[in-house]
Amino acid sequence: YIHAKSFPNKPAYVMTDTGETLTFKQLDEQSNQFAHLLRARGIQAGDHISLMLENRLDFFVATWGAQRAGIIFTALSTRLKTDEVVYILENSQAKLFLTSKAFADVAATVLPQIQGVANRIMIDGPAPGYDDFATEMAKQPTTPIADERGGGDMLYSSGTTGKPKGVFIAPESEDITFVGALTNICANYFGFNTEAVYLSPAPIYHAAPMRYCMAVVRLGGTVHIMPHFDAEDYMRQVERN
Repeated sequence: YIHAKSFPNKPAYVMTDTGETLTFKQLDEQSNQFAHLLRARGIQAGDHISLMLENRLDFFVATWGAQRAGIIFTALSTRLKTDEVVYILENSQAKLFLTSKAFADVAATVLPQIQGVANRIMIDGPAPGYDDFATEMAKQPTTPIADERGGGDMLYSSGTTGKPKGVFIAPESEDITFVGALTNICANYFGFNTEAVYLSPAPIYHAAPMRYCMAVVRLGGTVHIMPHFDAEDYMRQVERN
């Protein structure tokens, strides 16, 4: 929210294929709305949520909203099968599952097995068993929740030696403005600052792309997100930026 006050109209995230942009002000307001949505659904600091989304701006609305509400969030690989999605949702004790119409088939097949996940929301929805993201977000205020605190991610291993394992490192501080280790590395070793422009061609559900895309924005830089890797488009983006 500091950057939203300093340069509200500056792009925080940009989709390279469409030019769709999320400014720092929009990110601040929409992540506040998502934090309020979590609280409205009874999801409190320390609870878990899961999201299965393609590379899109709403991904970071959700992760930043969770981060400022003290939520532990798990980004699921978009290549997971039904049983794998069900296992992670159950194992993480997710209280909300956020997905999109891009994964409507998986969302439908997992539905009978995740009735214990009380909150199921779909972007570009609605769909049977899932509430519509836009409708639910529109009900929420754009101001901060009363009990802001720092959250973080818990990502799962591939499970090549058994079941996937959730890896969680507790946030270093409950202060949502706290500058953590990765952000310090980005600033002190890579020189990321408010002038940084970072191109992300990878699936943002992966640990490194997601965390770097968040660290750059925490430092006031701009992230350009490719929907998927394309060598020719990648070179065009590099030349442009």
